[in-house]
Amino acid sequence: MERIIVYTDGGARGNPGPAGIGVSIQDESGVELANISKYIGETTNNQAEYEALYQALVKIKEMGLTQSAVEVRMDSELVVRQLEGRYKVKDPGLKEQFARVAKVQVEYADLKFTHVRREQNSRADQLVNEAIDASGH
Repeated sequence: MERIIVYTDGGARGNPGPAGIGVSIQDESGVELANISKYIGETTNNQAEYEALYQALVKIKEMGLTQSAVEVRMDSELVVRQLEGRYKVKDPGLKEQFARVAKVQVEYADLKFTHVRREQNSRADQLVNEAIDASGH
């Protein structure tokens, strides 16, 4: 089974504020297969983190890789812990985002979420900043 590593990040300048998402989909040797860098309007950091994850899962599905072993690495400890069921999702807006992710993730054969330090998520962070910069914010 092919192994896919996905780095996702979402960020807002101000919280809430102008926000963007960044996704880097890589093979196990680190070759980038696809990326997403997108401005998503005014929102919070946590909303942006969930949006990045959701769009990553949709993109992987479009690429036909749902049967691969997929590891999503993100620097949002909150989102990872919520997905693991270790933290409750209390915020109404995040509950909606959580439900969107849950609906897509059931289509994956082997999907896991890993919290990484920000320094280990630099490509996704770069894509976030490029998206916000390109929007003029």
